[in-house]
Amino acid sequence: MKNVTDSFVSLGHWPSAGSFGVNTDILATNPINLSVVLGVLIFFGKGVCASCLLSDLLDNRKERILNTIRNSEELREGAIERLEKARARLRKVEMEADQFRVNGYSEIEREKLNLINSTYKILEQLENYKNETIYFEQQRAINQVRQRVLQQALQGALGTLNSSLNNELHLRTISANIGLFGVMKEITD
Repeated sequence: MKNVTDSFVSLGHWPSAGSFGVNTDILATNPINLSVVLGVLIFFGKGVCASCLLSDLLDNRKERILNTIRNSEELREGAIERLEKARARLRKVEMEADQFRVNGYSEIEREKLNLINSTYKILEQLENYKNETIYFEQQRAINQVRQRVLQQALQGALGTLNSSLNNELHLRTISANIGLFGVMKEITD
């Protein structure tokens, strides 16, 4: 039996043809190969039904194909399930993004209103400071004018007194004032 398999192995190592042509080698032609294969099948397959063997091969092949189809269906269902989960996560993330966007816009509006309000308050304070500064400067200017007017009035009065007072009038005024002080002193004693 080993000799038969060795002869098939040696027939399997034919040199490859380099070009087209008529094959005159009887061992390399299909009719001979088919007859040898059938002979081997008949010789080794005694008691084995050829149709049963073929049926078993086809059944095995059919079972493998069905298993492959089942595996493919399971993989497809798993992929569909993962796809649905991914779509659900995507919808959730999109809703969260929309919520963040809406919250962001409302936060921006709130901050904008706060900024506007604080700016108005600062402007109001600046207006109050300006008004207080203007009032203070007006009061200071009024006081300066009063002091100058008073100073000028005193200088004018002093000038009038100095021009109208002579020595005699000056001595009488001093005497009268001393007399008044004396009377006041007696009243207080």
